[in-house]
Amino acid sequence: MRRYLLLGLMPAVVCSIWAWPVAAMAHAFLDHTIPTVGGTVTAAPPELRLFFSEPLEPLFSGIEISGTDGQRIAAGKATLDPRDAKQFVLRLPPLGPGHYRVHWHVVSVDTHPTQGDFTFEVRP
Repeated sequence: MRRYLLLGLMPAVVCSIWAWPVAAMAHAFLDHTIPTVGGTVTAAPPELRLFFSEPLEPLFSGIEISGTDGQRIAAGKATLDPRDAKQFVLRLPPLGPGHYRVHWHVVSVDTHPTQGDFTFEVRP
């Protein structure tokens, strides 16, 4: 009886092990950014552009930017690039020289949330 029970459970165990990597790949992970993560630019960028591994759901996603003093900088709402649902874009007001922190949170179209942050610097 015990052997039959183990044999009955074996397909479920094998299927769950096989499906785990697929589920892990369903999250929208940050691939790269413009300006680059930790990078330095010599002119203030007109926008932030974040590239993700999966298409995003813009209603549940956002980008915030703050200055060296930690104060949030007023910017518009981040939007998807109309040609690529994996690119999230935030138009920026004119930025002065300094360090900036970007915090992002996104939900992929299959409803998996991810978030993170990075910095960049604007030099005169």
